[in-house]
Amino acid sequence: MSNSAEQTPIIEGRNLVKRFGGKKGLFQSAPTVHAVNNVSLSVMPGETFAIVGESGCGKSTLARLLLRLIEPTEGSVIYQGRDITKLPAAEMRALRREMQIIFQDPFASLNPRMTIGSIIAEPIRLHGLAKGKDVDKRVAELLQVVGLRPEYASRYPHEFSGGQRQRIGVARALAGEPKLIIGDEPVSALDVSIQAQVINLLEDLKEQFGLTLIIVAHDLAVIRHMSDRVAVMYLGEVVELAPVDPLYETPLHPYTQTLLDAIPVPVPGGKEKRALARGDIPSPTNPPPGCRFHTRCPFAVQKCREVHPELEDVGGGRHVACHLWREIQEREHPTAPVDRSSENLTQRLEIYRAYQAKRDKSPATVE
Repeated sequence: MSNSAEQTPIIEGRNLVKRFGGKKGLFQSAPTVHAVNNVSLSVMPGETFAIVGESGCGKSTLARLLLRLIEPTEGSVIYQGRDITKLPAAEMRALRREMQIIFQDPFASLNPRMTIGSIIAEPIRLHGLAKGKDVDKRVAELLQVVGLRPEYASRYPHEFSGGQRQRIGVARALAGEPKLIIGDEPVSALDVSIQAQVINLLEDLKEQFGLTLIIVAHDLAVIRHMSDRVAVMYLGEVVELAPVDPLYETPLHPYTQTLLDAIPVPVPGGKEKRALARGDIPSPTNPPPGCRFHTRCPFAVQKCREVHPELEDVGGGRHVACHLWREIQEREHPTAPVDRSSENLTQRLEIYRAYQAKRDKSPATVE
């Protein structure tokens, strides 16, 4: 999807910070968890925007901040030009129907004591979208939209499989006629074959209802074919933000390269890719100074350990927070530098293939 300069973002996060803990108890104080640190991003109407990263990187916390399911420690969220972090509770409640979420666990997110029909009908009645028999009619329509039979409305969540329960979660999210849906790892708890069905369902519904999607995921292979742009998070910060094809074909940040290399090769006996990152992710209660990735980055120099890199606009809609991204690109493929202003994706793919071939022949560690 192309985003023109005249478009206004449907939702923006501005300098969002979220810290947990830090309160002093009777005998001891809880450590402060730095979950999200100064994150700014914007999502355009009709876009599918992905937030990816390892478990514990803060992506789910960021998603909940955008919906104001939790309050930010600092920063603001702008939804269609309004700062929703300052809205009173009554106004925020009315706005909820436009902003919905699909949770990771399709069973825990459904009330086991309510029928499927009651679960889906609840937001319809709450927001006054239908009354009487029209509610039941709307529930039947939504079940059909997500690929389930209308007669399932009288059943309970435990009577369905994981994939069916996630479809019910999608139907509930659609019940309020939203403009924006956030999927918080919506397929990670499902089998691979079911994952594809749910992802295809979300894509179809996006086109049918004109939705804007924000997908939170840790598996880059899952979201590639459905996303327009991707934000890569590491330890509470966005380290790379780019359109999906350039990011997958020529990743600029070493952490993005690490995530892409972690994608399994679907060829029996195929050569494994080299893992760039070393060691474990640091604790969010004590993030390292400078670049937060420097403790695991094989390219790190003294500047990386001391100076925090800002998210730099490098053109073509790409942003990266790395002091050495230019040097790394030149080092990895000096004979074929990346033309970052070019929109020729075929050329980028050829460059990336040459880059991967060179890396496969190189040692597993970088001197």
